[in-house]
Amino acid sequence: MAENEKIITSVAVNRKARHEYEILEKVEGGIMLHGTEVKSVRQGHISLQEAYVVPRNGELWLEGCRISPYDHGNINNHDPMRSRKLLMHRREIVKLSKRAAEKGLTLIPLAAYFKGRRLKIEVGLGRGKRLYDKRHSIKEREVQRKIQRLTA
Repeated sequence: MAENEKIITSVAVNRKARHEYEILEKVEGGIMLHGTEVKSVRQGHISLQEAYVVPRNGELWLEGCRISPYDHGNINNHDPMRSRKLLMHRREIVKLSKRAAEKGLTLIPLAAYFKGRRLKIEVGLGRGKRLYDKRHSIKEREVQRKIQRLTA
């Protein structure tokens, strides 16, 4: 394995986001964590189901993401629902903030994974699907499953 290649380990995926939103663009960013949060995430105690990203004061913040307190932590454990700052290049933040300000677009965390030793968050710019779009997606998925079954 080359020196610059990093091992990617998936921690959490927001399946609901892909069902509820049509993803137009994806960007990878880091996340600022405190104390025992990294150990808790490594154990898989992270939930992105109700999470969303908010631009605030020229920065992107992850809201509604739950990282449970570390099992072997002490009284200095973190607040599980606190806001967490996302780390990206300034031009990416400006671009995403402008796009998110457009009507009907929102920023959604799609996945959390370790890239090497660092925790990364994949943020998607999405447009909400209507009910008939969701039905169409489900129908396409079932057709693909039938094709897979017949070819296997």
